[in-house]
Amino acid sequence: MPNKLAGKVALVTGGSRGIGAAIVKRLAADGAAVAFTYAASPQKAQEVVSAIEAAGGKALALKADAADPQSTRAAVATAAETFAGLDILVNSAGALAVAPIDKFPFADFERMIAVSINGMFVATQEAVRHMRDGGRIILIGSCNSERVAFQGGSVYALTKAAVVGFTKGLARDLGPRAITVNNVQPGPTDTDMNPAHGPAAPGTVQHVALGRYAKPEEIASFVAFLAGPEAGFITGASLLVDGGYAA
Repeated sequence: MPNKLAGKVALVTGGSRGIGAAIVKRLAADGAAVAFTYAASPQKAQEVVSAIEAAGGKALALKADAADPQSTRAAVATAAETFAGLDILVNSAGALAVAPIDKFPFADFERMIAVSINGMFVATQEAVRHMRDGGRIILIGSCNSERVAFQGGSVYALTKAAVVGFTKGLARDLGPRAITVNNVQPGPTDTDMNPAHGPAAPGTVQHVALGRYAKPEEIASFVAFLAGPEAGFITGASLLVDGGYAA
């Protein structure tokens, strides 16, 4: 279905790098006008915009830290005002810190909660106020909500398990408006945060049934499916895209 998202407006939080950037590019390639937030790296954000515009698409980069409710609300409002509404929200912004629980810095805990839970709530709440009926909300969780195969991941798993519950409750809340809500749970994916050839890769890939890391584009393709017209009867689901990590 070429241009299956033509006429749609999407907002992606944390869209300048990694999985988020791949999602932004894919939604734009499918015809959506896409706004995305970034907390740092304006050069990378501009590279994403330039690539989309060079292909004939529409993109808007908005500086907003997911941990800052005020800037997040402003970014959502600006996206909706610029593109005259909102149809798709992808919550991709996240934070990662790994340490044994008895040594876990409380500042890191607070940052992860602020970005991955508070930020998700604020972006979703504000987006719903601008979203047209029949819209799509897609949260980016993690396979670690179902399986943690390494030490030190308890707080990360906590934040991603919260996404599972939020997805179910939000699907009930928004069902009367035909807005679907789903949680995409990637497995190990080749990004700056977790490179396929990084020091943690050998210990990680042994748990993946397919024996490799995902490409960000593979996660983005599934997000694009959930954002499209063929996924209108899928809601409240947490869906693994993990190469068999949790199998």
